[in-house]
Amino acid sequence: MSETTGEAARGARPPRPTRPATPELPPVVLGPVGGEERADADLPRAALEAVHAGFPSPAQGYWSGPVDLNRHLMRDPTATFLVRVSGDSMTGAGIFDGDELVVDRGLDAHDGAVVVAVVNAELTVKRLSWRQGLMVLSPENPAYPEIVLSELDEATVWGVVTRCLHRV
Repeated sequence: MSETTGEAARGARPPRPTRPATPELPPVVLGPVGGEERADADLPRAALEAVHAGFPSPAQGYWSGPVDLNRHLMRDPTATFLVRVSGDSMTGAGIFDGDELVVDRGLDAHDGAVVVAVVNAELTVKRLSWRQGLMVLSPENPAYPEIVLSELDEATVWGVVTRCLHRV
């Protein structure tokens, strides 16, 4: 897939921040996601329809039942981890310093996926692509270079990012 096609498929990107580059630190693995099952009465409620970010609809306010965020955010709880981001190399993808990523280690990484990779014994979050048979890990911030991995580099995809959680 070409870069132009990939960008069009993902839609318009938000403007990139202009703050100076900070040193990129590896993400921090917080641990497996999951926990004890909770009774439905203890869970937040789900809205029946999408919430519009524009003018509010007078028909909103219907609830469809409880929401278990574990079920909503995870495909496989045994393979899902929460990772805290440190650095700003992925701001163009909407991933910011301090955000928490839901990472599924059971998914196969595909071209264009945002992944957590281990490169020479350090974790990093980047967009995965393949170029001429070489793994390429691309930042989403022009202040950082791509990582083009050679056969001499020790690299593996640790997991695929499925969600980004950040405070508003």
